[in-house]
Order: sequence, then C-alpha cells, then structure tokens
Amino acid sequence: MENKLYYKDAYIQSFSARPIKQEQDEAGNWYLVINQTSFYPTGGGQPHDTGMLGNQKVVNVEEVDGEVRHFLDSPLDDINKEINGVIDWERRFDHMQQHAGQHILSAAFDNLFQYKTVGFHLGNEILTVDLDTETLSLEEAKDAEELANRIILENWPIETRWVTEEELSKFPLRKETKVKEDIRLVMIPDYDYNGCGGTHPKATGEVRAIKILDWERQKKKTRIQFVCGDRVLSQFDRKQRVLLELTKLLNAPELEMEQAVVRLLNNGKVLEKELEKAHEGLVQFEARELIEKNNEPILSEVFQNRTIQELQKLARLITAEKADSLVLFVAENDNRLQLVCARGAERLENMNKHTFSKCVCFRLYCKIVKYISSLKG
Repeated sequence: MENKLYYKDAYIQSFSARPIKQEQDEAGNWYLVINQTSFYPTGGGQPHDTGMLGNQKVVNVEEVDGEVRHFLDSPLDDINKEINGVIDWERRFDHMQQHAGQHILSAAFDNLFQYKTVGFHLGNEILTVDLDTETLSLEEAKDAEELANRIILENWPIETRWVTEEELSKFPLRKETKVKEDIRLVMIPDYDYNGCGGTHPKATGEVRAIKILDWERQKKKTRIQFVCGDRVLSQFDRKQRVLLELTKLLNAPELEMEQAVVRLLNNGKVLEKELEKAHEGLVQFEARELIEKNNEPILSEVFQNRTIQELQKLARLITAEKADSLVLFVAENDNRLQLVCARGAERLENMNKHTFSKCVCFRLYCKIVKYISSLKG
C-alpha cells in the first residue's frame, strides 16, 4: 500500500512520480502505471479521480491485477523522466464528503432501527443506499437524518486503521468485511466501524450536511436517495430557483404553493371535461351534416390531420343514425393514408371479403384522386 498515496493522506492534491510502463488495453485505450499515485481508482462504490499526469488528462483510473492504471487522453511522449500529477481536487473532495456522509447516514439507520445497508452507489448528482427493509416511514427517515446531521455538527473524528483478520473481533463492525487481508477500517469512534477502501475527510464536520431526497421500494429493499456536503447547497439552489419561478407564474406565496398547484390541476381537469364535452357535440354535429349532404347509402370522405380514433367515432355515430349506410373514410396524416370502414345494422356486406374489399378500395381511390385534383386546381 506504500505507493497508494490516497491511503496515506486523502488531502494530497499534487505529487511527483516515475513512470513504470505505458501500454494499451484490449480496447486500445492508453494507460500509464507509475511508482506512486494519489489518483483513486474506481472501487467500493466510489468513482475514480480525474486530473493531469504530465501534460495529459487522466480520464479513468482502475486497479487491475494489483496495479493502478491511469487511462490517458493520449500517450505520454517520454516515459523515461519523472512527471507531475495533479488530481481534480473539487471532484475528490466531493467524493470524500459523499462517502463519509454515506457512512454516517447508514450508521444512523443501523443504530436507530437496525436497518442494514446492503448496497451503495455514488453518482454524479445523488447517492443511493439500499436498506434491508421493505418499508420506511417518514418519521424514521427524519430521525435518521437528524441523527446524521447531529454527528456532523458535533464534528466527530474520522479515523482509518489497517488491521488483520484476527484483529477484527476487537471492533463492533456494522457489517462483515469481504476481504481477508489488507483490511482497512474507517471509524467514527463510538458511532460507526466499517471496512472501507474509499477516501474520507478527517472529521465529520467537513461533510457539512446530509439531506434525504426520496426513497422507494426496490424488490424487498428500500432505496434511499440523498446528497451530502456541497451537493446539498446545489440541490437547495436548484429547487429554490424553480420555486421562485413558480411563485411568479402562479402568483402565490411560497407557503401556499401546494394549494395553488392543486387548484390549477383541478381547474385543468374541469376545463378538460368541458372541452371533451364540446368536442363531442362538434363530432355529433359533423355526423349529422355528413348524413344530410349525402343522399347515397355509401358515404365517403377524405380528411386531413384527423386521428383514426376520432374518425372511428364519427363513423359509429353515422351508422347508428343511418342503419342502411356504408361509411368509407380516408385520413391523410404525416404522408400516410389510414382507412376507416363501417356499416349500419341493415347492411349485410362482409367487410373482409376480397371482392367487397376491392370495390371499397376502388371507390376510395377515385375519391382520393378527385380530392388531389381539387387541390391542384
């Protein structure tokens, strides 16, 4: 572990190193292995660091077969001289805040309700933990969040320690470790003891805050969505801007926003029903108008930009009103033709017969030609 500087000191932002080898992986991506590094590789739910090695960007870091591979935009021109490494500190410190915050919140759920954390993911915007419980109440989530933020406010120390498998029994671990050697414990004494290979700040106060955003059931588990540290401020800022815009649009104060939205939705439903009723009347009027202007039992029309459902309804109204009618509609929508055929109760034609289908198609064809000709004229 001597060459992994992020374990010695997670606050190291720049360092010097000697290249050992530069190669391409099976996908053709160039990577560099150096004698020591402060770049954290993806692992344990925490994403990799980014930054610069020499004059090349580090876009990915992975640990493969015991070596830390730094994937570069392009290969270095010279690997025979010492190079400087600089990590993206903003990204690193964000990961430190989020990972430590996850430990604090998971321990809160464990200590208060014995809900074990069985999954963890650190995303670009939010974090998730999967709790081993099928249900979670609002009161439980609030209590866990309050305890976690109290631990942050009191600024408890966060310590790390390398132990052997035999020494594990001395610590009240929140969960069993998966590894059997090179075991690294991250501890908040008297609060949380957990095997972890991630990067963390020196004290809980640096996490700043934890906010649970939402939760949902995932099979027989509960998935919590939350943010820590500077991400809490980012979430607050984003939601506050949205809320301020809504107060202007709805002309309602912030505390009455929920009622204003409910009123708006209810009004929308009323208007939608009224519009539907008015549209129903228009379709009925259109049906009567088509019956009056067509004396023949076969009624055919060509429509543009009308839905097939609307024309089916129109055809049903006509055949219900005029039992001896045969309705043939063509809808021209988005450069395609759709057909609607219907017959009244007094007609006996089989709409599926080949001969009848040919007659229908011929009549429709003539109607379409006539319609197109009228457009050209």
